[in-house]
Amino acid sequence: MQTARTTVKRHPERGVYDRATVDAILDEALICHIGFVYEGQPYVIPTIYARDGETLYLHGSPGSRMLRNLKHGIDICVTATLLDGLVLARSVYHHSMNYRSAIVLGRAREVTDRAEKLHAMRSVVEHVVRGRWDDARQPSQGELDGTTILTVGLDEASAKVRSGGPKDDARDLDLDVWAGVIPLSLGPHAPVADNDLPVPAYAEQYARTPRSATLQDE
Repeated sequence: MQTARTTVKRHPERGVYDRATVDAILDEALICHIGFVYEGQPYVIPTIYARDGETLYLHGSPGSRMLRNLKHGIDICVTATLLDGLVLARSVYHHSMNYRSAIVLGRAREVTDRAEKLHAMRSVVEHVVRGRWDDARQPSQGELDGTTILTVGLDEASAKVRSGGPKDDARDLDLDVWAGVIPLSLGPHAPVADNDLPVPAYAEQYARTPRSATLQDE
């Protein structure tokens, strides 16, 4: 998993290379950004995705320039980030953020097999809202044809994590300035119904995967 390309250079102490940490970040985040180079120009595109074991499925439209070109085998970089808190130090220089991020490098391929494409779409829906796939109408053939799914393996991936409080210089510790962390989290509000049907449990009790207990203060 750890390669020369995925080894963290800036703050190497924050690099994490075990699959459990990478998987936990990918499973909790909702949006990824895909970076690639097309005709000499760099692009970064946000999209939804899902992890299924050793595979990432990336969702999009056949009309997307990104996906039209990625499916032919362009190398990509996929990143997902979770923001856990704002770190306020005594000095402006040492202000920071607590975060967990994952990076995946690889070559994408288009999913063309109908069974795998349905599986991938199910994985994406269930990644966003567990329990929703079986409760909603399944995609028609036209809708399948109108959706592009790419897949990339997790052979080359790593994570970067920053947690804990501010790290001020010793000379600043006695300054009369408040320091600490403002924790942040992604949380749902009450569902807003579009009909008179009872709100299903997966919507009423919606929550993202809790922070992994394996992530240590860096």
